[in-house]
Amino acid sequence: MSSAQQAEPRQPRQSGGRRKVPASLVIGLVLVGMVIVTALVSFVWTPYDPLQIDAAERLLPPSPEHWLGTDRFGRDVLSQLMVGARTTLFVGVIAVGIAALAGIPLGVGAAVGRPWLSTFVMRGIDLTLAFPALLLAIMFGAVYGASTLTAMVAIGIATVPRFARLARSGTLQVMSTEYVLAARVAGRGVLPISVRHVLPNIASLLLVQASVSFGIAVLAESGLSYLGFGTAPPTPSWGRMLAEGRELIAVYPLLTLWPALAIALAVLGFNLLGDGLRDRFDPRLEVSR
Repeated sequence: MSSAQQAEPRQPRQSGGRRKVPASLVIGLVLVGMVIVTALVSFVWTPYDPLQIDAAERLLPPSPEHWLGTDRFGRDVLSQLMVGARTTLFVGVIAVGIAALAGIPLGVGAAVGRPWLSTFVMRGIDLTLAFPALLLAIMFGAVYGASTLTAMVAIGIATVPRFARLARSGTLQVMSTEYVLAARVAGRGVLPISVRHVLPNIASLLLVQASVSFGIAVLAESGLSYLGFGTAPPTPSWGRMLAEGRELIAVYPLLTLWPALAIALAVLGFNLLGDGLRDRFDPRLEVSR
């Protein structure tokens, strides 16, 4: 029996011989797919130019010409939401990418390295936890100026501890298995063991964490843009649309409703996707039911 076969836990079978796909996974995929499709479509088509200002069409209600109405500058709200989806996904991909590229090697290295190295890395991770994304964005913004890049880097650094801790925990479990002990006895080095045995066995855990972290990144970027530390104008951003609509919420609440609904659906979609992936890849949850 190969090491890959030994590493895979047995999955309980359903009556039809296949595991049931979790409903949360399906709903999450649909919501996330809607956001992705909207962002992709915005590259080739939007109802209007999202930056076009028309004072004669300020604060129009939803109509066949403007499906979601216009804002206080006469800009089409739907066009802004579509381009804002592009910005949100871009920030999420880069932020999660930074967190994964930095956190996974740190976590795996802390688990397979010497005790002093593990202690040093984990204390550094604990120190990073003391700086949330908002505080990091304020610090970076004061030095480099508020921008999309500032938000991406701040969110990415703030998310590194999540990946590092998860990677370390999963690596410690894999390193205690018999096939890894046999590989070490056979003289394999730490790097080959990590690449061949550790990473494939913790990939599902990291995928779930990436999905959940993506939802957190979407919410963080919207919050930073809302406070003025994220995407700078005139680039459309859901968070800044929410901030602009807040000033007119008493007379025109739809300006706040549309971006808030977009943020809520995107975050819900990624969270449900993460829950569904966890249910799909962790057979222990199926056994406990």
